[in-house]
Amino acid sequence: MSPGSRGSSSSDDDLRLPRAPGVLRRFWGRHPVFADILTALVCLLLSLVPATSFTDRMDDAIGIGAHWPITAPVVMVVIVLGCASLLLRRRFPTAVFVIAALVALAYLLAPVATGGPILGIAAYTLAVHRSTRACLMGVAIALGVIGTAAATLGLTGWIAPTIAWNALVGEILTALIGALIGTNIGNRQRYVAALIDRSRQLVVERDQQARLASAAERDRIARELHDIVAHSLTVMVALAEGVAASSDIDRARPGATAIATTGREALRDMRATLGVLRDGGAAPLVPLARDTTAETVSSARAAGFDATLTVSGDRAELPGTVQLAISRIVQEGVTNAMRHARGATRIDVRIAHRPEGVEVEVVDDGDQLLTAPADNGGYGIRGLRERVGLAGGAVTAGPGPGLGRGWRVHAYLPREQENHER
Repeated sequence: MSPGSRGSSSSDDDLRLPRAPGVLRRFWGRHPVFADILTALVCLLLSLVPATSFTDRMDDAIGIGAHWPITAPVVMVVIVLGCASLLLRRRFPTAVFVIAALVALAYLLAPVATGGPILGIAAYTLAVHRSTRACLMGVAIALGVIGTAAATLGLTGWIAPTIAWNALVGEILTALIGALIGTNIGNRQRYVAALIDRSRQLVVERDQQARLASAAERDRIARELHDIVAHSLTVMVALAEGVAASSDIDRARPGATAIATTGREALRDMRATLGVLRDGGAAPLVPLARDTTAETVSSARAAGFDATLTVSGDRAELPGTVQLAISRIVQEGVTNAMRHARGATRIDVRIAHRPEGVEVEVVDDGDQLLTAPADNGGYGIRGLRERVGLAGGAVTAGPGPGLGRGWRVHAYLPREQENHER
C-alpha cells in the first residue's frame, strides 16, 4: 500500500461516512460487474422480443425487399452486439453511446417498427460517468442523426413512414428519459464526491494544523525550560563557586541557602511547565506570569554582583503576557551578564512604567569584546525576541552606552494587547 493510500484510508476513517441509503443501491455499488451483466441481459431481452416478429411480418413490410438489402438476422446481430457493449459502459461511456446510436439507426432498417432501451441506458451512462454537458451534446447529436436518417429514408420510400415515425418518437423518449435520470444521479454523485473530497482536505488541514500547533507548543515549552534552567543553573553555579571559595562556614551558609531556594523555585516552575505534557493540554501562561524581577536581581546580588533594580512610573495591572515577558527579559539579561560579561561587577535593571507601555533595560559593565553576542543560535535572545513579539513589543541587544564597556538589553512592551493576543 502506498503512502498516499494510507493517508486516504486514514482520512476516510476520520470522516466516518454514513452508509449509503437503500439496500439495492448498496448492492449495486458493491457489485458493479453483476449490475452491468444484468443490465445487458435485460436490454437484450427487451430488444429481441419485438424482433421475433421480423420473420412473420417480413412479407408485409413496405419497401424493404425492393430497396434495401438487409435481413432480419443482420438487425438482430447488431442488437446483440450493441447490448453486449453495455458491459463496457463504465470504462468507455462515449464509445458505448456511439454504438447505441448505431443500433438505433439499425432499428430503422427493420421490416417492422421496433426499438429498445439501449440508447436510454447509454445516455444515462454518459451523464453519470462523463458529464451532463457530454450527455446533452451526445443526445442532441444522436437524435439529430436519427431524425435526419428517418426523414430521409421515409420520404424516399426506403422504409415505411410508420416505421420512421415510431422509431424516431421511441428513441427520443428513451434518450430523454435516460439523460434526465442520468443527469440527476450524476450531478448528485459528483456533488457528494466533491463534499467528500473537501472533507478529506479539511481532515488533512486539521492534522497539519495540529502538527504545527504541537511544534509551536514544543518550541514554547523549550523557551520556558531554557529561561528556567539557564537562569537557575547560572545562579546556582555562581553561588556554589562562592560557597566553595569561602572558608567561613557562617558566611557560606547564606549562599548554600540561596542555592537551595533557587533550586526549589526552578523545580516549581518546571513542574508547572511540564505538567501540561501529562495532561495533554496547552501550557498556560498565566500561572507562570508572576513578577520574578526582584528575585532575579536578589539572586545576582547573592552571587556577588552589585545588582540594582529601579522601577519607575505608575504600575497598573499588566496583562499576563506582558508580565511574563518583563520577568523573562530581566532574567535573560541578568543571566547573560553573569555568564558572559567577563569582568562585570555591576548589573543595573531599570523598569519604566508609562501609560502607553513598559520599557525594560538591563545594563552591565563587562568587557564589550568578551560579551556574548545577541544571538548565538540558542534559545536566549532569539526566544526573547519571539516572546516579546507575542506581546507586541520589540527587543534589542548590543554594546552599552559606556566607553568601551558594558552590554545592554532593551525592550519595549505596549500595554494594549488586544491585537496581539488574537
